[in-house]
Amino acid sequence: MTALRALVIITAAAIVILCGGCAVAVPDPVPEHRRWLTLPPDIRVLLDAPAAVDSTLPSALILYALPNGNTIEMTAGRTMHEGLDWHYDIQHIAAQTRFLRAASKDRNIFVAYLETPQKSWPAWRRTNPDNASVIARTADILRFETGAMDNVTLSGHSGGGSFINGFLNAYDTLPAFVRRIAYLDANYSFDDDSLGHGRKLTHWLAEDTARTLAVIAYDDREITLNGKKVVGPDGGTYRATQRMLHSFRLRTSIDSSSAPPLTEWRGFGGQSRFIVHQNPDTLILHTVLVERNGFIHAMLLRTPQEEHGYRFYGERVYGRLIRSE
Repeated sequence: MTALRALVIITAAAIVILCGGCAVAVPDPVPEHRRWLTLPPDIRVLLDAPAAVDSTLPSALILYALPNGNTIEMTAGRTMHEGLDWHYDIQHIAAQTRFLRAASKDRNIFVAYLETPQKSWPAWRRTNPDNASVIARTADILRFETGAMDNVTLSGHSGGGSFINGFLNAYDTLPAFVRRIAYLDANYSFDDDSLGHGRKLTHWLAEDTARTLAVIAYDDREITLNGKKVVGPDGGTYRATQRMLHSFRLRTSIDSSSAPPLTEWRGFGGQSRFIVHQNPDTLILHTVLVERNGFIHAMLLRTPQEEHGYRFYGERVYGRLIRSE
């Protein structure tokens, strides 16, 4: 056994994170094995795997499409120090994944970070006319790489939602291996009128009650930067979420509840969850929704671990799991 391999499979004393009376034991200090890939034509991938894959457990693959302007390294996150770019401290998907692995011991969790040369999935799709088929092929390659053939989550933040919608465009009926779809303030390009996104999503949910759609957004209609509105009169994820809800109401009943500042709409018996921060102070919460346990919550909705040991939009529960590299 090489020294590197020995290091990868080290297991040590656990850190225990306490939240609301619940405890989650998190392995430390080496909770994963990482591998870099480049998939054609130009997609950079970091495949984050468990340190030791348990062959007796099923495997689950989370495809995480990066937000505009971010590298994989920034998205994974790291311990901040003076002079380090602030982008390293706004998502912490690596630390949130470590929390997920500790909370979900019934499966091997793989996360594939997906980055384009333009650092923008919308821009990449505009320059690749066959983008839908490339996205679908990328998912298939990573399913085979991880062995998670029948349990895939499509997820993304910001412009990463364009990857999800590109995947939707590749199919008339979504494949059964997609178990969960999570838009993290990322549903800007939802289009039911011309592309049938709502029809495809509702049909996918109706086929299997185990499937879950998570949409997290905030009221961004009035936010400003340097005195100017950030989104146009038809833009933003708040309006996109309302378009999604309208599309869903054509096909199922929708219930709502409110626990300020959050409002939640549920359809298909709770299979679809639309969570919107009402943003009464008109703040820019685009990355805060992810940072404050948003990725964890989107992955654990409708599981026994939902809000066990963490709270969505609460304080970071993964702080001690952030690494320096």
